[in-house]
Amino acid sequence: MHLPYQRGPLHDLPDSPADYDGVLTAVVGEALTRLTRDGNLEHPDTDDDIGDTSLGVTSLLAFAWQRGKDPRLPEAVSRSLAFHLRERVYTEDNPGYPNLRLRDSGLPYARYVLETGAHPIGDWPSTVWALLQAVNILDASEGLVADEQRAELVALAHGYWRWLTEATFFNPQEAGNQAIGCVVGGLMLAPHLPPEDGESVRSRALALYADKIRAHRVRDRGAALPPEHGGAYDNNYGPISLSFLAQAHRVSGEEVFAEDGEALARYIDARLTNGGYDNGGPRYSEQHSAFESVLGLRYFGHRVGADLGRYRGDSRWARHAAREDGGIDGHFAWMLIWQIQDTTPWHRTPSTEPLRHQLRAGTVSVAFDDRMTPSLVEAAGTYYLPAAVNRQHGFGPVVDGFLLCRPMGEVRVRDLRTERLTAKLVTKPVVGRDHVLRHLRSLYVTDGTTLWVTVAVEHLDGTPYLLAGLPYATDDGDRVRRTAEAAGVTSAGPLRLTHPLTEGVDHFDARAEATQEQAAFALAADPRGYGNPDEGWRHLVSSTALEADPVPGAPDGLSVFAVRYAGAGDGAGFAPVFESTPDGLRVRTEAFTAVIGEAAGDAHGEPELTFLD
Repeated sequence: MHLPYQRGPLHDLPDSPADYDGVLTAVVGEALTRLTRDGNLEHPDTDDDIGDTSLGVTSLLAFAWQRGKDPRLPEAVSRSLAFHLRERVYTEDNPGYPNLRLRDSGLPYARYVLETGAHPIGDWPSTVWALLQAVNILDASEGLVADEQRAELVALAHGYWRWLTEATFFNPQEAGNQAIGCVVGGLMLAPHLPPEDGESVRSRALALYADKIRAHRVRDRGAALPPEHGGAYDNNYGPISLSFLAQAHRVSGEEVFAEDGEALARYIDARLTNGGYDNGGPRYSEQHSAFESVLGLRYFGHRVGADLGRYRGDSRWARHAAREDGGIDGHFAWMLIWQIQDTTPWHRTPSTEPLRHQLRAGTVSVAFDDRMTPSLVEAAGTYYLPAAVNRQHGFGPVVDGFLLCRPMGEVRVRDLRTERLTAKLVTKPVVGRDHVLRHLRSLYVTDGTTLWVTVAVEHLDGTPYLLAGLPYATDDGDRVRRTAEAAGVTSAGPLRLTHPLTEGVDHFDARAEATQEQAAFALAADPRGYGNPDEGWRHLVSSTALEADPVPGAPDGLSVFAVRYAGAGDGAGFAPVFESTPDGLRVRTEAFTAVIGEAAGDAHGEPELTFLD
C-alpha cells in the first residue's frame, strides 16, 4: 500500500517557461469550456473552500491574457469577475461566526461554504484567499479590466482587508500560513490604493506580521517558527508558510521576511530525510502540499544553499488545486501565478553545513527532535519512526519497561566529518525508574550507504534492550509505500522485530493497513481535521519495534548496544569490538575505528570523538 500524499520530489516538476505556458493553456481551455452563462467558473463538485474559487480561475485567465493576449480572454474575465462581484460577495454577518470584533460592519467577506450559517468558521481563510485572488487580477488588469469594474474590485479588495483586520480577530485559527497570507494580501493591495490608504495598509500589514505573527513564534529544534494550528510546525502547511514568506519578501523587499524564511528553510532541511519523506504536525501529520510549496522551497532553498526540492509533495496537485476528476479548482490560483512569476532556480546540491538536528550523507539520514533523539531514520530507502513502549516513544535503551531517552540536563553534540565518514556524537544525562543519573552516549556514523549506531550507558541491571525504531515506509521510486520490514538491519547482540501483543487503536502494528496519520487522528482528542495528530500519537501505548540486546562482552561498567542499518542482511562482517581505553570507549567495526570520549567531555564538558583511521 502506498502512502497517498507522499509522492515525487517537488523539484522533479517541470518548470520551464514552456511548461508553465502549457499549464496555462490547459487551464484556459478548461475554463472557457466550463464558463457558465452567468459567468461562474467554479468546479461543479465544489461545496467547501468555494468563496474564492471562481475568482481564482478568473485570476489565472487574467494572468494568461497578460502573458499571451489571447483575444478570447477579456470577455471571459469580464463575465467571471462580474459573477464574483454580483454573487459571491457577502456583507451581512454569517450567523454563528464566532470571531467578530465588530458586528454588522457591512464589510465584505468570502464564505467557506455558501449556505448561510452552515460552516462559518472557515470564512477567515476563505477571505484571505479571495483577497489574494483579487490582487492578482489587479496586477494583470491594465488594458484588460474596464475602469468601472476595476474600481469595484479595488474597493472589494480593500473591504476584504478591512474585514480581516478590523471586523474580526486576526488569525483566529492560529494558522501561520493563513496569517502570513493575509499580510501578503495587504502588501500586494497597497500599491493599488491611493497613496495615503496604500501606506496605511502596508504599515498595518508589517505591524501585524511583527506583533501578531513574529512575536508569537514557537521554538522547535533551535528554530523560531510561525505557529501552525497550535503547533510549531506542520509538514503540510509549514512549506506553504514558507511560500508566503517568499512572496512577502518578493513584493516588499523587507529583510524580516528573508530572515524568517531562511530560518524556516534551514529547519525544514534539518527535519527532511535525504529521500524527502517527513511526517508530523498538529493538523495533517502525513499529508503534503504540492505546488503550493514550490515557491518557498525553491526561493529559500536557493538562498540558504540547500536542496529543499527533495521534499515529497502530492503530485496530484502538481500545478493547481484539483478535484477528484482532475478538473481545476481555483482555490490556490495565486500560488501558481507567483510560482510562474518567480524564476529562482532549484538548488539541487545538499548543504554541507553541519546541522545540529540532522546527520545526512548519501542515502542515509537521521533527523533529530528537540531532545536530540532520532525522530526519523532513513537507510537503504527505508524510513524508521520512533517506536513506542509503555506509552514512551523514541530510540534508546529500555530497562524494566522504562525508555532512557529523555534528557535530565544539557544535551551536547559533536559533529565530525572525514573524507569517508560523517558522524554525530550525542551525550545526554538520563534518569531511570531507579532515579540514578546516567550518561547516555549515542554515536551515529555513516559512509553514505550504511548507518552504524552505537549506544553506551552506565551499566543497566536486569534485561535491557535498545529500542531501535519502527520500520514504517520505504522508498519505491516516485512513491512511498508502507512496510513492516527492517531489511538489512543487523545488531551485535540478538535482534528481533516485535509487534504489539494487544489490539486496539492505541497499539500500532506496522503490518496493518492503517497509516500513522490515521492512527494518530484516531487517538486525537478532537474530530479529524481539528484534532492534533501529534498529540494523538503521543497516546500510543505500543508499536512494532526493532529491539536489540546488549553487545556481549562489553567493557566493565557499561551496557553497549550496536546496530547497523543497510548493511549485509545476514549480519556478515558486523562484529564490532568495544574496549575501554584511557581516552574513552574504542569502537572497532568493519568500516572504521573510533574513540568515544568519556562522558564528562573535554575541559568545557563538550563531547570528544576521534577516528583512528
